[in-house]
Amino acid sequence: MFKRVVRQSKFRHVFGQAVKNDQCYDDIRVSRVTWDSAFCAVNPKFVAIIVEASGGGAFMVLPLHKSGRIDKAYPTVCGHTGPVLDIDWCPHNDHVIASGSEDCTVMVWQIPENGLVTSMSEPVVMLEGHSKRVGIVTWHPTARNILLSAGCDNVVIVWNVGTGEAMITLEDMHPDIIFSACWNRNGSLICTACKDKKVRVIDPRKEEIIAEKDKAHEGARPMRAIFLSDGKVFTTGFSRMSERQLGLWDPENMEEPVSVHEMDTSNGVLLPFYDPDTNVVYLCGKGDSSIRYFEITDEAPFVHYLNTFTTKEPQRGMGYMPKRGLDVNKCEIARFYKLHERKCEPIIMTVPRKSDLFQDDLYPDTAGPDAPLEAEEWFEGKNGEPVLISLKHGYIPGKNRDLKVVKKNILDNKMSKNTENTAPAVKTATSTPSIVTGSGKSEAKLEEVLKEIKSLRELVSSQEKRIAKLEEQLSKMDI
Repeated sequence: MFKRVVRQSKFRHVFGQAVKNDQCYDDIRVSRVTWDSAFCAVNPKFVAIIVEASGGGAFMVLPLHKSGRIDKAYPTVCGHTGPVLDIDWCPHNDHVIASGSEDCTVMVWQIPENGLVTSMSEPVVMLEGHSKRVGIVTWHPTARNILLSAGCDNVVIVWNVGTGEAMITLEDMHPDIIFSACWNRNGSLICTACKDKKVRVIDPRKEEIIAEKDKAHEGARPMRAIFLSDGKVFTTGFSRMSERQLGLWDPENMEEPVSVHEMDTSNGVLLPFYDPDTNVVYLCGKGDSSIRYFEITDEAPFVHYLNTFTTKEPQRGMGYMPKRGLDVNKCEIARFYKLHERKCEPIIMTVPRKSDLFQDDLYPDTAGPDAPLEAEEWFEGKNGEPVLISLKHGYIPGKNRDLKVVKKNILDNKMSKNTENTAPAVKTATSTPSIVTGSGKSEAKLEEVLKEIKSLRELVSSQEKRIAKLEEQLSKMDI
């Protein structure tokens, strides 16, 4: 007889709790650079935080268990010559992280097994192609070693990190600064939010815009756009009256929003964090002291407000743990790493359950660390869905294979290996010209060796140019 007023949802009682002080990371000088990125990136092994650095840019990488007070002399990753603006962990290798900086470069780093022992200034590969600062870096969700970067030069570049090459450059699509860029679930499309108030859905391999919406949010302040797992686009932005808004859009029909909500009149940019397994979106405003969360369903009004987690201190940034890093025994469905001015505080979101058994409705199979595609396959046009894993017995990390870059910026140890390998090969090829029977093989080998030598020479000359350029910059600084 009675109409059900409260919508049934297993996430209605999600509650957040900050961890005790001794489990926080203390005495960290969080970066003060004015840029609307999260400043923090987390995976099941490490938490990375962009920090203040005198002369250049740096970020700190801490093993998750290294909580407490962090020594001032703790090593950092400090190869950039300008402030670091964005960092992102590789979804397929928990030791590889990319960073974008004001120095116009993107760098990819390999963190040692147990974290940093000394400061790291040499990246595995440096990706140069932007003419202005790089504010966004984000890894491809399903293809190994593909990285997207977007800069204040209004250009989006898709890199093959394994070769250090810019494979796709989208130059004329955005007339103004790009505020956000996000891959869809299988990495076949990207969506971007731009200062010209348009949200665009782009096929990067065809280099064409599939769908766009002008004035998705009419306010002038920054927007954010992310893909949901069903292909819809979720946006946050500001109305003309400077109210914060969130919107849901269907790329098949971008004319009218599926749903738009007004929130409040605060001026911090809302950073959306999305859990594709449960369809819950968490909104963290920069400078806010709260995390709001919403469930997205197929029934009107489509975006359902769940709850708000509030603290006293405002947040400078926020890290979001992937699902495989959560504690399933405690019914933990999300974990955030909230940045204060001088510390990083984990916040745990749980769904209260009476049973101690594994709650399979909270933990459907989630994206694991295996990449279904290699970079070359994706550039050739293949798509692959994420390889799912069960969290029933907790996530057991496998062995990560080292990031190997073949071509530009070869790792030092790789260089020495190559020289060891090539030297005897040259000897055999040159010392046995009289053997005609195996000449085809030895010629191919010789060709390969000469190619290798040529690429190494090119590498050396490009590094020399880079050194000369940096020295020139240095001499200008002295003046």
